Amino acid sequence: MDNYFSYFTEIEERYLQRRGGGLLLSALDWALIETWKDAGIPLEAVLRGIDAAFDRYDQRPSKSKKVNSLAYCSQEVLAAAEDMKEAAVGAGSEAPKQRAGQGFEPEAVIAFLSRNAEVLKTTKTPPGPVAAFLLETSKTLQQLAGEIAKKAPRLEDLERRLTVLEEKLFAILLTSTPDEEVVTVRAEADRDLAPYRRKMSAPQIDQLQKQYIQKRLLAKYDLPRLSLFYM
Repeated sequence: MDNYFSYFTEIEERYLQRRGGGLLLSALDWALIETWKDAGIPLEAVLRGIDAAFDRYDQRPSKSKKVNSLAYCSQEVLAAAEDMKEAAVGAGSEAPKQRAGQGFEPEAVIAFLSRNAEVLKTTKTPPGPVAAFLLETSKTLQQLAGEIAKKAPRLEDLERRLTVLEEKLFAILLTSTPDEEVVTVRAEADRDLAPYRRKMSAPQIDQLQKQYIQKRLLAKYDLPRLSLFYM
C-alpha cells in the first residue's frame, strides 16, 4: 500500500510552491486530489502536471489573473498520467514502490482506529439514525483495534472494511441532512467549479461534486475520515 499521506502532502507542497504561497488548499482542491487518488493517477504524474501547467502559465505575457485552484492543472495532470502510462507499455514498471506496511505499523493503526472511535463516541448529534450509527461504528473501530493488537491484519482487508463503514457514514449523513442544506452545498460546489469545467470530464466533475458534499457533511459534525488514507 502506498504511503497515502505523502500523496496529499507532496501535491499540496508542489502546488503552493509553484503558486508562490498564498492561501491553503480549498475543499475543492482536496476533493480533486482525492479523485486523482481514486482514479489511480500516480503521484509523479500529478507533480509533473502541476509543473507543466505552471510552466505554461509563467510563459503568458499577461498574468492579471492568479491561479486560485488546483483545478487549473487538471488537464496537464491527466496528460502526464497518459504519457506515463504509454511509456510503461512494453517496458514494465521500473519505478520502485513502497512496500505494504510503511507508515502503517500495528501500533500506528491501533492509535488511528482508537482515536476515531473516541471521536465518534463523543460527537454531539441529535438523537436519531446518525447518533446511533456513530455509536455502533465507534464500537466496530474499537473491535478492529483489539483484533490488530492480537494479530497484524492485511492492510488491504482492513481498508476495505473501513471503506464500507465510511460509505455507510456518508449515506446516513446525506439522508439525515435537510434537502435545503444539500442544495446549498451543491450550489457552492458548482460555483467553485465553474471556471474549470472545461478542463475536466463530466465523470470527474460528478465525482468532485460528490466528494465536496461529503467533506462538507463531515465538517458539519466535525467527524473524521475512517480510511487508512487519512492516518
